[in-house]
Amino acid sequence: MSIAAAFKDQEIFVTGGTGFVGKALIEKLLRSCYTLGKIYVLIRPKKGVAIEQRLEALLNCKLYERLRREQPQTLAKVVPIAGDVMQLGLGISEPDLARLRNVNIVYHSAASVRFDDPLRSAILMNTRGTHELIKLALQWKKLKAFVHVSTTYSNPTELEVEERIYPPYADWRTTIKLAETYDEETLDVFNLKYSSFQPNTYTFTKSLAEHVANDYKDQLPILIYRPSIVISTIEEPVPGWADNFNGPTGMLVACGVGILRSQNCDPYIVADFVPADVVVRGLIIAAYKYLKQAPAKGKPIDVVNCATANISPITMGQVIDIGKRYIRQNPFEQTLWLPGGGITLCPVLHFVRFITMHIMMAIVVDTLLRLTNEKPFLLKLQRRIFAAFRAVQVFATTEWHFDNENFKALHAVVPENEIAVFGFLQHSNINYVDFFQNGIRGAKEFLMNESPESSSKARLRIKIFYVLDYLCRAIVYGFLIRLIYRFAVRLFF
Repeated sequence: MSIAAAFKDQEIFVTGGTGFVGKALIEKLLRSCYTLGKIYVLIRPKKGVAIEQRLEALLNCKLYERLRREQPQTLAKVVPIAGDVMQLGLGISEPDLARLRNVNIVYHSAASVRFDDPLRSAILMNTRGTHELIKLALQWKKLKAFVHVSTTYSNPTELEVEERIYPPYADWRTTIKLAETYDEETLDVFNLKYSSFQPNTYTFTKSLAEHVANDYKDQLPILIYRPSIVISTIEEPVPGWADNFNGPTGMLVACGVGILRSQNCDPYIVADFVPADVVVRGLIIAAYKYLKQAPAKGKPIDVVNCATANISPITMGQVIDIGKRYIRQNPFEQTLWLPGGGITLCPVLHFVRFITMHIMMAIVVDTLLRLTNEKPFLLKLQRRIFAAFRAVQVFATTEWHFDNENFKALHAVVPENEIAVFGFLQHSNINYVDFFQNGIRGAKEFLMNESPESSSKARLRIKIFYVLDYLCRAIVYGFLIRLIYRFAVRLFF
C-alpha cells in the first residue's frame, strides 16, 4: 500500500498545529496525502480572536502559498477545535469531542519550547497535557496511530542517547499532582533539586511526558518521535522556510543585524540539526507504519531519534563562519552594525566582548534613539538574549550522540515510487553552504519580511559599517590598552 493511499479517508487530530513543526506537518499532509479525510487542529482561543480567524491566518501564511496555488480545495479539510493543552480534558467541548470520535491518527506536538518556563507551567503543558490527550484518545475506538513528539534532549544526562526509554527523573503522576497543588513560586524553589538538576524545565517535563506515553503503550498504538534541533526547510514546500528565531536561525539573524557579537560556547562541538521537512516526512512515515500493521502489545514502546549529525555533521564554529560570510554578501535591510563577532569557550574573552560589543553598543544606540524621540529597545533586547542563552548554555558546550537506526529504518519503509515525495535520507546529507544561504534568504523573507535578495542600500550600508567598525575597534581597544599601560606603570614604577 502506498503512503498516500494509506492516508485515504483517515481523520487526523493535531495538537501544536500553529507551531513550527505542526504548520509544516499539516501543509505536507494536505499536499501529498490529499485524499485524507479531515485534519482537526487544536487551537487555543485568544481574547477577541475566534479560532476560525486564527485558522484562516494559519492557512494564509507564506508556507501555504504552494498549496493554495496547486490544491486549494484541500484547505477545506482543516477543521479548528477550540481547546487548550494546559486545561483538563484539553478544554474541548462535548460537541467537539463528538466530532473527534472517529479520529484515526493523532500527532501530539503541542509543547512549550521555552527553556526558561516556570516549572509549574511546563508540567501542566508538556506533561499533564500529554496525559489529558491520552485519556481522550483511549475513547477513540478507530485510533490506529498516536505519534507523541518529544525531543532527543529529553535525557540530557545521557551523552550517548539510544532509541529507548530511560529511567525517569521523577514520578510523572506525583509531579502533575504537585503542579496542581502548589503555586508557581513554591515549585520554582524546589525546581533544581526535584528535577535532578536538569538543564531546564523543558527537558525535564518532556522526559516525564515520554513516561506518560510509555505507561499506555499496551492500551494505545503509541510511539515516541524525538526530533533534534529543528531548523529551516531544505526543500519543501520552499527551501529556507522557518517561522521562529529559535536555534541557529535566530543566531544567524542576530549576527546578521549586528546585535550578537559574542557567545560563550564551544566552536568545535557537532550540533545536531534536522530540517523541518525531514522531520515532517519522518512523522508521516511513522504513522504510515502503524497504519500498515498495528504495534505488538507487551513489547517496548517504539522510539525514534530523528537526528542526522552522524549523517551530515557540522560544528557550531562552521555555522557561524558560513553565516558571517553569506550574510555580508546578502545583508539584512534592518542591519544595525556590521555582521561579525564569534563564539569562544573562554569566559574572560566573552565577557570583554559582551561589555564592549553588546552593552556599550546598546547604550550608544539607545541614547541616539532617545535624542531623536524614538523608543529605545536595544539594551532591553540584549538582556533578553542574555537570559535566553543562559537557559540553553549547556547545549552550547556539550556534544551528544544520538543513535538513529530506527529513524533510518523508516526510510526503508517508503515504497520505491514514493521516495521522492516521502523519503528523507536523500536530504539528510546536507550541503550546509547551500542550506544556510537558503536559510538566510528564508529568514529575510519569512521572519524579517524583507526581499530574499538585498537592496543596493543594504549593500552600501554594509560597506559603511566596515569603516565604522574598524574605527570603533581602534578607539575602544586603544582606550583599553592605554588603561592597562597606565595601570602597569603605576604598579611597577
